[in-house]
Amino acid sequence: MNDSTPIDAQVLIHYRHNFIVNILDMTCFFLAMAFMSSSVILPLFITHISTNKIYIGLFGMISATGFFLPQLFTANWVQRTSIKRDIVVKVGFFTERVPIFLLPFAALAAAVSPLLALSLFFLFYAWHNFGAGVTAVSWQDMVAKVIPIDRRGLFMGLGTFGGTATGVIGAIIAARLLDRFKFPSGYAICFALAGFFILFSWLFLRLTREVPSTKPKEITSNKEYFLKLPGILKLDHNFRWFLISQLLLNVGGMAWSFLAVFAVDRWQLSDGYVGSFNTALLIGQSIGNLLFGIIGDRKGYWVVIVCGSLVALAALVLPLFVTDPVWFYLVFGLRGISLGAFFMTLLIVMEFCGSEIRPTYIGISNTTFGIAGIFAPLIGGFLAQQAVYEVLFITAAAVTLVGLMIFVLKVREPRTKEEFQETSL
Repeated sequence: MNDSTPIDAQVLIHYRHNFIVNILDMTCFFLAMAFMSSSVILPLFITHISTNKIYIGLFGMISATGFFLPQLFTANWVQRTSIKRDIVVKVGFFTERVPIFLLPFAALAAAVSPLLALSLFFLFYAWHNFGAGVTAVSWQDMVAKVIPIDRRGLFMGLGTFGGTATGVIGAIIAARLLDRFKFPSGYAICFALAGFFILFSWLFLRLTREVPSTKPKEITSNKEYFLKLPGILKLDHNFRWFLISQLLLNVGGMAWSFLAVFAVDRWQLSDGYVGSFNTALLIGQSIGNLLFGIIGDRKGYWVVIVCGSLVALAALVLPLFVTDPVWFYLVFGLRGISLGAFFMTLLIVMEFCGSEIRPTYIGISNTTFGIAGIFAPLIGGFLAQQAVYEVLFITAAAVTLVGLMIFVLKVREPRTKEEFQETSL
């Protein structure tokens, strides 16, 4: 299943260089995201334009769906491509990075026309998210090629730790900008800074040294490719139960986009105050990234997903009992820790199979997340609009608990298998 020994040797030769430049890429990327946090800043931006909570649900749907849904449809293309970096760098610049450069114009448009601002925002944000989904499989497969299996957890942990640690600084700056500058100027500045750092992220990413795959891959038409996919789910029971559990855990995320909005509605907090929750989110995420990365390398990612799901459950239940907004620093901190575990879900998928079929497994898994992302935020928006936030959080916690129970009872740690799944396309 593994590539030939000469390629493995070349991977080790370039390992230190690739480790450093990709850590820098992730650091700049997460710093950029701190200025346009999908958990705090972007939902607040929408509430300035419209009080309709369905828009928050639509935003959550794009956040959860745009990145994940396209991935299965690109897996066959990635699987046939010798150098994955070319897709990430050349295609990704236009599909993922360019819309971030345009996002400040959506903020500035709010001073002229709220409808225009909302339309441009959803256009650019959907463009960015779906564009990221187009290149996501190639990025993950590139990482799997250039980072040895026993160092991926450390890489992901340090990369996201560095990004979220510097992102804390970005979150503090963003909160001050939102307090200092009148709407929409503060948001336009934050989005411009996001574009600045996303460009530096791309510059580091393009320095990756990837050894071309030498094994010839039989060209399979998309029709033949998709007809063979059900066979994977039929043969690999462990992977099938993993997908079911992750589908439910992602549906349980229906409430994440409403945490900040709930705090604003309940205590009438300023943008700067709510923006500071992003600092707690990033601190929690940096802790989770580093801790779970180390645990994943040593113990496997099964235990990481269990721990992360328990933390997510706590973050969903806690808002039901707090009586002071200061507790939301803990809520967002727990949410950040659970995000650290979620990133490790990307790594466990790589261990269900061998390298030749890895893009397909990644695509199936992430598109499953995308399917959950279509319905979960819209359900959350409906519950928040028609009922009360408490119903939303209770429902989300219940679904999360069911998903966790299925994962614990039905999914085995793939690293304990004697060999990778032998399914092929």
